[in-house]
Amino acid sequence: MRNRIMASAVAACFVALMASFACADTWDIDPVHTSVQFSVRHMTISNVRGEFTKVSGKVVSEGNDPKQVRIEATIDASSISTQQPKRDADLRSPNFLDVANYPTVVFKSKKIEPAGPGKWELIGDLTIHGVTKEVTLRVEGPSEQVKDPYGNLRVGAHATTIINRKDFGLTWNRVLETGGVLVGEQVAITIDVEAVRKPGPAAGAAAGAL
Repeated sequence: MRNRIMASAVAACFVALMASFACADTWDIDPVHTSVQFSVRHMTISNVRGEFTKVSGKVVSEGNDPKQVRIEATIDASSISTQQPKRDADLRSPNFLDVANYPTVVFKSKKIEPAGPGKWELIGDLTIHGVTKEVTLRVEGPSEQVKDPYGNLRVGAHATTIINRKDFGLTWNRVLETGGVLVGEQVAITIDVEAVRKPGPAAGAAAGAL
């Protein structure tokens, strides 16, 4: 009798586990239609803007609750571009990102909190230059789902945050003769993400949680 009870309990747990997987929808971040841009103060008088051109990741939603969304994104650090080859080489060097030793920038979400109609605070761990710090992304969206010409579902969202590069060990700088420094410490980040889900048996209402 005891063995039958244990077997029933195990079977029930297995069914519950499989049901939770069935409710989970996975969306892929579309690298072609996703941009990660940044802006840094230069010599205290202007802004230098750039972007990372290679990004990948997944968004996993559980049911219709946006607070259950999990996001992981990976950026190829060597894909940094400011449209100036000499400056880009310096940014990839040990002076800044040191891409030979730290080839990726990684974000992993931990929780999402509402911040107004259609707005959210996405809190997660950001790893740059081998250093992990908690950051908060301010998110607008998601957009309405649309179907592309190939039958895939797509949604988009917009996010911003500001980080201090020194928190991640990016400390190189040069003091100017007139005062101030060559490179600002604050980095403003803007993300426009498009996620895609191919049609399949898991497609359903859970996609609305993105």
